[in-house]
Amino acid sequence: MAHVDSSAAALTVEVAVGMAPRQVDRSSLTLPVGVTVRAALAASGLLDQPEGPNWANIASGQWFVGVWGRRADLDHVLRDRDRIELYRGLKVDPKEARRLRYRAAGEKVYKGKGRVIKYAP
Repeated sequence: MAHVDSSAAALTVEVAVGMAPRQVDRSSLTLPVGVTVRAALAASGLLDQPEGPNWANIASGQWFVGVWGRRADLDHVLRDRDRIELYRGLKVDPKEARRLRYRAAGEKVYKGKGRVIKYAP
């Protein structure tokens, strides 16, 4: 039978939360093997803050949970070196924001083409 190292019975997990644009709070945790996203979030203490993500906001859909950029359930079992991410909901649809910026600029010049396209509502 192979020897099992006692350090192999623990996972290193990082929890990242974007509280505001360009502001990321990170917490590194050492947890037992078989831990879920829910248990890791509880151990991180990041959901105990009055502002930002909390259990009620996650349940209501104002905040979302993911592992390495992909949405994950709270019962997802973590692996070593996983990164749990908490995402804020979008306030504006990215396509609509692009349309609004385009209308505000009024015209667009394409690089290297020399063409100008004017927006006519």
